[in-house]
Amino acid sequence: MNAFYRPLGVLPPADATDSEADAPPLLTLPNPRKLTTSIRATAQVFQDPRSAALLERVRMVAPSDANVLIIGETGTGKELIARHVHDLSRRSGKPFVAVNCGAFSESLVESELFGHEKGAFTGAFSAKTGWFEAANGGTLFLDEIGDLPLSIQVKLLRVLQEREVVRLGSRRSVPIDVRVVAATNVRLQDAVSAGHFREDLFYRLHVVHLALPTLRERPGDILPLARHFIEEYRQRLGYGAVRLNAAAERKLGDHGWPGNIRELENVIHHALLICQHDVLGEEHLHLSSLHIQRRATEGDAPAEATPQQALETVLRALFNEPDSQLFERIEETVMRTAFEFCHRNQVQAAKLLGISRNVLRSRLIKSREISALK
Repeated sequence: MNAFYRPLGVLPPADATDSEADAPPLLTLPNPRKLTTSIRATAQVFQDPRSAALLERVRMVAPSDANVLIIGETGTGKELIARHVHDLSRRSGKPFVAVNCGAFSESLVESELFGHEKGAFTGAFSAKTGWFEAANGGTLFLDEIGDLPLSIQVKLLRVLQEREVVRLGSRRSVPIDVRVVAATNVRLQDAVSAGHFREDLFYRLHVVHLALPTLRERPGDILPLARHFIEEYRQRLGYGAVRLNAAAERKLGDHGWPGNIRELENVIHHALLICQHDVLGEEHLHLSSLHIQRRATEGDAPAEATPQQALETVLRALFNEPDSQLFERIEETVMRTAFEFCHRNQVQAAKLLGISRNVLRSRLIKSREISALK
């Protein structure tokens, strides 16, 4: 690992340099070198303000036993965050079991989740514990939870409610003590509206919500991650020290990163393979053009989203920013916007919001939108 990075929760050595002591927090998977063909992110840093806010939110919610729903695009580091939630909880000494819900067929996923007894179906030559029993006492990470068939969602909901599982082919329930951390790269609210995901299961999982920003939304993490991957891969390749020149840094910062952290890792790996000296230049960085299409799609999204959905999206972004006066700030924004919408007519704005004119007036005075003498 690069001397400028360290795992979360690990203090720098007593003789560390200032650069080492000031390094941003780093998360990595336990065996990242075994996951080079995976689409998951293998590292996560928290230098950008949005990442730092996310890290602080994780620290606040991790000690509880509440279920957690992590939402983020592919390659944003959902499993890394799930592992960090586990590591900061009282379950840290117990198993962390990570499962991709989309990796199994509907006929197999029930057996994998809940286990089966010998003879429960053709090919069940012996009894087998499921993921819930394997994670007993610890944390079960259900990645791509939106891919679960509806029939399995019903049984998962019952397990979360009753805190017990029944293996296929058995009539005996097995008590379990598991914290569930689920993740998805789609809006489960839309899946609920479309009838593809159970609303009751959504609310059961949605006790704590963690929204992972994309890499393009936290540009302050791009170069620290790039330097981490340079150090990681140059060691694998047996190279000496390698650095990015200014042009390469600008090119990395300007890219849209549709593949997020995983794309950045692949770009750095490829750049080191073709670089013949100790400086990576912009000519070594082969970047995807998919961000052009993604940005065009994102530009169309607001027109398709309902006002309520747009409001929910904005609120979630605000909830990830620590602010002791968040509700007051939101309330002030609502009243000021209504006032402007009604052409600064207090009576009409108060009627629009369903509040008294006196309440509106006092808030507008407090925010210095109007004078107290008016």
